[in-house]
Amino acid sequence: MGRDFKKIKVWQIADKLTQNIYRITRDYPVEERYGITSQLRRAALSVPTNMAEGCERKSNKEYLQFLYIARGSLSETEYLLYISNKLNYLSDEEYKELEADRIECIKTLSGLISFITNDRKV
Repeated sequence: MGRDFKKIKVWQIADKLTQNIYRITRDYPVEERYGITSQLRRAALSVPTNMAEGCERKSNKEYLQFLYIARGSLSETEYLLYISNKLNYLSDEEYKELEADRIECIKTLSGLISFITNDRKV
C-alpha cells in the first residue's frame, strides 16, 4: 500500500484550489466551455490527481516525476487565471484569492519536492 495522499498537506491545498476553480468557472461565458473553462479545470485537476497517482509509486524517483508534473500544471493554472482576469471572467478579488491559493500550493509542493530530493523517505 502506498502513501495516503489525503493526509498530505499540499494535496489538501491543491484539492481546495481545484474545488474553488470549478465553482468559479461555472460563471464563465458559455462560449468558453471548451476553451478556457475546460483548460483551467483540467490544469487545476491535474495537480491533486498527479499527486494521488504518484503516492502509489514505489520509489521516490517515480513519486517525484508525478510531483513535477503537478508543479507544471500549477504553472499552467497561473497563466489561465491571469488571462481569465484580463478577459474579465474573474474579478480582481477572485483572481487574487485563487492566485494566493495557487502560490501557497506551489510553495508547499516545492518544499515537498526539496524534501524528497534530499533523499528522505516519505
